[in-house]
Amino acid sequence: MFGLSMQELMIILIIVVILFGATRLPQIGRGIGEAIRNFKKATTEKDETDVPAKKESEDKKQV
Repeated sequence: MFGLSMQELMIILIIVVILFGATRLPQIGRGIGEAIRNFKKATTEKDETDVPAKKESEDKKQV
């Protein structure tokens, strides 16, 4: 996995736990998961820019 041995992965995990704390890790994981999910959703959906924007003059007429 990425050319890292098991010992190197354990050292990285220990450093991450020390930096962020064990209680904060689930929040970080949840945030990363939501970011990935939103990115995938954004890449598969159609753009919403197909809807024409209202002109400034139309807005003033309605007021």
